[in-house]
Amino acid sequence: MLPNHVPLTVAESFGTLENLYPGRVDLGLGRAPGTDMRTALALRRGQGGHDTFRQDIHQLERYFRGQEGEPIRAAVARNTRVPLWILGSSTDGALVAASLGLPYVFASHFAPAMIMEAIQVYRTSFDASAPTATLEEPYVMIAANVVAAETEAEARRQFTTHQLLVRGMARNNRGPLQPPVDQVELSPAEAAFVEQHLAVSAVGTPRQVADQLEQIVEATRADELMLNSYAFDPEVRARSFELTAQAWSQP
Repeated sequence: MLPNHVPLTVAESFGTLENLYPGRVDLGLGRAPGTDMRTALALRRGQGGHDTFRQDIHQLERYFRGQEGEPIRAAVARNTRVPLWILGSSTDGALVAASLGLPYVFASHFAPAMIMEAIQVYRTSFDASAPTATLEEPYVMIAANVVAAETEAEARRQFTTHQLLVRGMARNNRGPLQPPVDQVELSPAEAAFVEQHLAVSAVGTPRQVADQLEQIVEATRADELMLNSYAFDPEVRARSFELTAQAWSQP
């Protein structure tokens, strides 16, 4: 969440990671603060409410490239060329990614409402000739929620942890993850809220999850998927990803 951080610090942190783990680090840049405004102000240098997202991205790109003539250099980041991705959940982020010629990640794991519109805007507005461009053509990653288990019933039970989390958002009562339950009690308004937020999810047996993910790829023409899971038990979460990977690799 770039508004919360000074670009120089970001460049030094990710430049360090790239030096430690070459070729294994990507940097996703989001425009939203990702928190309440008091916390955002505590995290970020004073900027008087001005949106400096694009300028900060350009500054990061210069730090990673090690451009000559820069008055300030992030030595550990120079020439690492850490891949930059633009994160978004609306057409605003899509336009930024397109205008800069960078890959785009849509946050459909929690805000899928504008997924098709944002992807269309990104693809039709993509500028491969931008000075910051790293691609010759658009590249889209879609985030999806996943819970796979040996049985569909068990997967749906584990998924209730995520449903409870979103219900808490609807009630303005955020808190830690809760253990799964047999049934999530929802009012009609809450049910609609939960369904809308979790629309891009794959839940069930490994084969069902793989089929659902294939449908998501077919609908969005995504180039890549990023999977998310809020299973309460870390071992259940890890097993879910393992089962999904196994099913995905099978014809």
